[in-house]
Amino acid sequence: MRYLHTMVRIADLDASLDFYCNKMGMVEVRRSESQAGRFTLIFLAARDDVDAGRAHAAPLLELTYNWDPEEYGSGRNFGHLAYEVDDIYETCQRLMDQGITINRPPRDGRMAFVKSPDNISFELLQRGDAKPAAEPWSSMPNTGTW
Repeated sequence: MRYLHTMVRIADLDASLDFYCNKMGMVEVRRSESQAGRFTLIFLAARDDVDAGRAHAAPLLELTYNWDPEEYGSGRNFGHLAYEVDDIYETCQRLMDQGITINRPPRDGRMAFVKSPDNISFELLQRGDAKPAAEPWSSMPNTGTW
């Protein structure tokens, strides 16, 4: 398993980039937008991690800007911790066997979510390409929130 990023939701894209980049000295290493999902993801690296961040090899800060306004009270700005795993299906099965609820099953062979005992969300991402869809994951419903 390899640590990937921490996600923080932001309400004001310009103010956040000013704070993180201009004031804190972080560097934007990649950005993606989803028209369908109505959000922008901006990945930032600390100055000493820029090269590794661009190579997808360093822990990054992911700023998530949702285009539709939302109030992020009660710590909702913090989103999740993300880890890359060698086999998403094996990892989820091992966690389930140990009594962990898979809140968002890896139906796509790529991504799953679980929660810690303190309700911290963990995103598990398949290393490399997504695995082919497989049961029981393909038809498993979401459980709770993540």
